[in-house]
Amino acid sequence: MTSSRSSRWRLVRGSAGGPGSARRFESRSRRWRLRALTPYLVLAGVAAAVAGLTWTVLGTTAFAAGTVRVEGATTVSADEVRRVAAVRADVPLARLDVDGIARRVRTIAPVAGARVTRSWPSAVTITITERTAVAVFARDDRWVLIDAAGVAFRTAAQRPAGLPLIAVKNPRPGDEPTLAALTVARDLSGELRQRITQITAPTSEQVTLQLSGGRTIFWGDAEDNARKTTVANVLLSRPGKQIDVSAPDVVTVR
Repeated sequence: MTSSRSSRWRLVRGSAGGPGSARRFESRSRRWRLRALTPYLVLAGVAAAVAGLTWTVLGTTAFAAGTVRVEGATTVSADEVRRVAAVRADVPLARLDVDGIARRVRTIAPVAGARVTRSWPSAVTITITERTAVAVFARDDRWVLIDAAGVAFRTAAQRPAGLPLIAVKNPRPGDEPTLAALTVARDLSGELRQRITQITAPTSEQVTLQLSGGRTIFWGDAEDNARKTTVANVLLSRPGKQIDVSAPDVVTVR
């Protein structure tokens, strides 16, 4: 009887744990492991793609500056801007020192400002702002153009039309008499501007306008220029060689 029970027990075990059941269990186990690994596999793939893209952008010249565009240049040569900018074609676009490029471009005398931007996939755009002359001064038989900040940026063999001549001791940025004369020159308008032959400024509070015909206008400081201009234009219709508008509420003509 004992032998018969053992045989039946082995038969039941063989039926419940046969090869088909084991295969199904193994298949379910594989699917479960695959589902558990899927997020990690996706992350690994994304990381590999990002690493590859980063290396391509930062480590190769596939995205280097093959073209340098210059915008805003009218009196300055675009070729000169490119030469001074010295944009390297062997450096990836993402690693270019755009601030350094802009600093180099601003060393060109007629350039007041420069902005450098990356233009993907393979270009750099340099946008410049040129200086605007508000007056000229004489130096070594040449005419030097100067902007409102006192920066001398170009010379000419003949005096440019429409720009007043300033006469100060040391025309340069930061010099108070220079800046006072330039501020007045910038703010003048109408008939007065056309009749000026020279603006003198021994100090910042002693600006004087020399006019054609020998008349002078004592301007004083460089404040309230719009009002002084209006008053001076009215007084030009009256006789007198010397006009004083330094205090526009109390003017004199002699």
